[in-house]
Amino acid sequence: MTANLRSERRAMIRERLEQGLSIESLSVRDDSHLHAGHAGAQAGGGHFHVRIVSDDFANHSQVARHRLVYQAMGDAMRNDCIHALSIEALTPDEDASGDLTPE
Repeated sequence: MTANLRSERRAMIRERLEQGLSIESLSVRDDSHLHAGHAGAQAGGGHFHVRIVSDDFANHSQVARHRLVYQAMGDAMRNDCIHALSIEALTPDEDASGDLTPE
């Protein structure tokens, strides 16, 4: 995957998440280089990590939070676009306290 394509995908991830969730803080990291040669990467999909802080995650389990992220990502979650997405989904209170384990 070219640097330009990686940059476009990071921007697309950011845009979709910002449109789908009320975000206080968001970081998007491309980890594709760590998975070179991986079978999923052969289809052209990238491996990305997102760290999202949002009030939308309050009173939701980790699974429910991930579902909200995948819902926001929509059809981009396919092998030729985003093969894998690692998610840190926190509420503002969890982010401020350093607590990475939601209730």
